[in-house]
Amino acid sequence: MADVKEKTIAKDPKLANAREASIDPATQEMLLRAQELKIDTVFDRAVTMKPCAIGLQGICCKNCAMGPCRLPLPKGGIDGEDTRKGLCGATANTICARNFIRMIAAGAAAHSDHGRSVAEVFLSVARKETQDYKIKDPIKLLDIAPHFGVATTVEVDGKTVDRDLDEIALEVAEAAYNEWGKPEGTLNYIKRAPQALQEKWKREGVEPRNVDREIVEIMHRTHMGVDQDYKNLMKQGTRAALADGWGGSMLATDLQDVMFGTPSPLQSEVNLGVMKEDHVNIIVHGHEPVLSEMIVAAAQSQEMVAYAQEKGAKGIQLSGICCTANEVLQRHGVPPAGTFLQQELAIITGACDAMVVDVQCVFQNLANVAKCFHTKLITTHPIAKMEQENVVHIEFDEHHAMEDAIKIVKMAIDNFQNRGAEVMIPRHKAAQIAGFGVESIRYHLGGSFRGDYYTLNDNIINGRIRGLAGIVGCNNARTKHNEEHIEIMKELIKNDVLVLTTGCSAIAAGMHGLLTPGAASVHCGPGLAEVCETVGIPPVLHLGSCVDNSRILLAATEVVKAGGLGNDISDLPAAGSAPEWMSEKAISIGQYFVASGVYVVFGYHMPLEGAPEFKDYLYQEMEKIYGGKWDCEPDPIKHAHKIIAHIDAKRKALGIDKARERVLMDMADRQALAME
Repeated sequence: MADVKEKTIAKDPKLANAREASIDPATQEMLLRAQELKIDTVFDRAVTMKPCAIGLQGICCKNCAMGPCRLPLPKGGIDGEDTRKGLCGATANTICARNFIRMIAAGAAAHSDHGRSVAEVFLSVARKETQDYKIKDPIKLLDIAPHFGVATTVEVDGKTVDRDLDEIALEVAEAAYNEWGKPEGTLNYIKRAPQALQEKWKREGVEPRNVDREIVEIMHRTHMGVDQDYKNLMKQGTRAALADGWGGSMLATDLQDVMFGTPSPLQSEVNLGVMKEDHVNIIVHGHEPVLSEMIVAAAQSQEMVAYAQEKGAKGIQLSGICCTANEVLQRHGVPPAGTFLQQELAIITGACDAMVVDVQCVFQNLANVAKCFHTKLITTHPIAKMEQENVVHIEFDEHHAMEDAIKIVKMAIDNFQNRGAEVMIPRHKAAQIAGFGVESIRYHLGGSFRGDYYTLNDNIINGRIRGLAGIVGCNNARTKHNEEHIEIMKELIKNDVLVLTTGCSAIAAGMHGLLTPGAASVHCGPGLAEVCETVGIPPVLHLGSCVDNSRILLAATEVVKAGGLGNDISDLPAAGSAPEWMSEKAISIGQYFVASGVYVVFGYHMPLEGAPEFKDYLYQEMEKIYGGKWDCEPDPIKHAHKIIAHIDAKRKALGIDKARERVLMDMADRQALAME
């Protein structure tokens, strides 16, 4: 019956073909249901709305009212001098570079404003202005304090004693909050990078001064008639991207860990099938965990569970979409209902009693979909409202956090009785292990007595692990949902590359069974499979949300510190990838990884084709400056093999390209080694 419906619907050229839109069966089922109900979704809009050909090439300038100025490439390409100019005379390289770094500015602003919100709450906690949040990980607080110049001990009568934790918290909070706008110096966290990388940034003049200044300066430089040198524009783009990766995002991750707890591996489930027909279903969606932490606490309280049972439900099922999903997953085991492209589909199940959204990646069309069902769509952030009348706005205030959370949860419970008869929850869901981080990787590979990255380095050197790849980012309705993420990951782990993943890419990996230790024996090459099976980890490690890409940077730094693989991140057999990227945040992430010395490959396309000289600067010349460079490959298998080729080249440069034969040693052999 489903096949017949699919064939009938697929005849309409204005509708997406479910099997061509996604590799996920739950998504396919719900897309067909949406089409039967004549509900418009992102998949169908991608069919009817074609992208702008000039914009795709990155050469449309609308930065002043004399434009937009469109500079299409001549048919057959440029033969000789490139004479294309906007009305002001701006060249294609200038226009493309301005557009590119404006994307960096927007991406860095999104991540860093998230970080600012977390810093504000942390400051309230340190000042004892709120009782709903606590310091859950004092060890992490003591670990990050020295990076802000905050002492954790003090000399008293000639003895070293521990300082009061509340004093340390307040000093860290004030210093951290100052990172967004301090008038002098550079960001504190850039000193966490390998020394060789710090020296590189200083030599190139790209050390970020404070988070806000770098973003504002991009907007100034890209105003009509200011900076008109694409290399100089990218210099500022690099500074702003570093302010994101080694500033706002890293601060957000650390302060969230201190307040909400540092993640450690835990078991959960993932996909739309985690929703329950006989429960109140609340979905949290967005990126900031300040609200969702309170929603978790409220939804799990005995008071709210009892209230739900009074209304006829068996309990409360909380789940998530996008990076808010990753935040509550990695700390509480709350299952993600889906990725970015599944947000409308969660409502189309008919079982979503409330969708609670904060900031970033939230479709305005959710309001239109919610009109077709009983779902309460609740916005909660002062900078993120919707114009539609059916949207409820409950502005979240950290000073009354639990009170606001209970109000939201009660609204969802009261709405349970308003469901229609047509509830259709796909049965598809998968088990997953999530919540890895710098600390847990150290522990799992080294154990209690030898918690160190030495073991990881040793397995890279001996060839069991070929290298490392960070696979991150969003979904994009211009590509087949989840396909590129999964095909690239499978090809990499088949070739013994250990994958670290965040964001919607991590959710996709869970949906398709790659976040369990059992995946190693099914999908991995013999070397990686041996390591994973020995220590009991998946071949793809879930490291959290998109701001948690900073965990990947710090993990890479720990690998450098452990020794044997060079003295800079650019020396490592490692690469980064964003297969189905769509957000401006991805461009900022990509640039801070490139500037940290990482080879970065994007899928789909890059908005650079209209400016070949600028493209060559990013794809070739940048490597000579920072050790990292950009690349793009939409074909997932070719994409994976570009990463593998880069890893192999780095292994060869380190002299570890030849597999080492394993030798079993007795005590006499070991004693002989010790005497040499």
